[in-house]
Amino acid sequence: MSDQIYQAPMVRRAAPNFRVIAMIIASAMLMENIDATVLATALPTMARDFAVSAPAMSIALTSYLLSLAIFIPASGRMADSFGSRTVFRAAIAVFVIGSILCALAPTLSFLVLARLLQGIGGAMMMPVGRLVLMRSVARKDMVSAMSWLLVPALIGPIVGPPLGGFFVTYLDWRWIFYINVPIGIIGMIFVSIYIDEVKGKASGPFDTIGFVLSGISLGSLLFGFEMSSHEGEGAFSIFLIALGLIFGIAYLRHARRHPSPIMDFSLMKVPSFGTSVIAGSLTRITQGAQPFLLPLLFQIGFGLSAAAAGQIVIATALGALAMKPMAKFVFSRLGFRRSLVLNGIFGTVGYGLCAAFRPDWPMPLIFVVLVLSAFFLSFQFTAYNTIAYDEIDKERMSSATSFYTTFQQLMLSLGICIGALALHGSMAFNNVETPSLDDFSTAFVVVTLISITATIWNLRFSPTAGEEISGYKARGIKVPLEADATRVKTKA
Repeated sequence: MSDQIYQAPMVRRAAPNFRVIAMIIASAMLMENIDATVLATALPTMARDFAVSAPAMSIALTSYLLSLAIFIPASGRMADSFGSRTVFRAAIAVFVIGSILCALAPTLSFLVLARLLQGIGGAMMMPVGRLVLMRSVARKDMVSAMSWLLVPALIGPIVGPPLGGFFVTYLDWRWIFYINVPIGIIGMIFVSIYIDEVKGKASGPFDTIGFVLSGISLGSLLFGFEMSSHEGEGAFSIFLIALGLIFGIAYLRHARRHPSPIMDFSLMKVPSFGTSVIAGSLTRITQGAQPFLLPLLFQIGFGLSAAAAGQIVIATALGALAMKPMAKFVFSRLGFRRSLVLNGIFGTVGYGLCAAFRPDWPMPLIFVVLVLSAFFLSFQFTAYNTIAYDEIDKERMSSATSFYTTFQQLMLSLGICIGALALHGSMAFNNVETPSLDDFSTAFVVVTLISITATIWNLRFSPTAGEEISGYKARGIKVPLEADATRVKTKA
């Protein structure tokens, strides 16, 4: 019965509709990403309307992170219990309702509560959207479908700032949130039409204690990493990170005894999944640090305006977008293991070249370096997001997507933290109050050296990893006799 529940959507929907399904999910995530980048642009204006200082508005951003940290681990269990289509559609609805309440907010306190509600919707949209894709798309189309999911992360930073500037200048900051309403309504309609309902297999009682422990741990870690990039918040940041680690250890001890923990660390024993989580986490240190370091380098180190710096940073999004149509071709020729090793080195070293950027470099050359670096790393994340689930059983797919998304969000925030710590550490060593070009170079080198260690883990992937997904066949690789015998028994 359970096999029929899982397989029916794949047979019925996979071939004709995988692009439609991928774009529905990508559009929901695009709404979420634009919302975050637009809000950052409008914070000074909102602070004036609420009669508070601009720094006080940062709580509008961090409150959203808190919801993400608490509810992402529970998203897989929710999808199993109520159905992935129902939860994904409800997540969009909660996000839209939260957006409306944000637009109507008369005070900062009301806005924070509305952002917490918005975050619940966002926490469910990310992992459940990926789960819907994994359950609805045939394996042969998985690379193409996954590459579409990069679109919201790439277009959001491009569209968000100018859109926020337009709303603040010509309309009102409240339109930032109202724009989510029509997108969300259309998204819910398309979800109802094109996405099948799939429920998972019940696996014991809900892990309430684990939910609390993981929520406190992840919330403290995300807040701590985020606060590390703020001036004068070092002590508070260290306290939050220490608190997060203490509750994280408590959760790990609890998870060993619970039959169905909210975050299943036994998934790390699955070779492709565990390797992808570790290697992807190391690589995302660079991905998280670059959006923090690059604008500061161009504005403080080069003396450019915020608008000019933003135009250069767009290069990273353009490079990543250029990758999308080529991903399947490259993976079919090189396979996942070789692609991960080569693209990881090229992309990470490319970002490492940022350490050598100086004002006398030609701007077109800087632009090209950033485009190429983003191009290679986009392959990397498309590969990680796909190969991670190659050996995951259907019954554990929901747990795997929430687990993977949690670490993805955590490592992006950690990237900001490491970039900020490296920058401030270099400033302290050089005894300066304003970062110099050498300080930025040190920060870029530190994050790059951490990320390049992912190569060690990329080499641990099997040469035959993801063959069914990519269509690549490794030459000279023989199937072990035991595995061959197992396949014969299975067919029999």
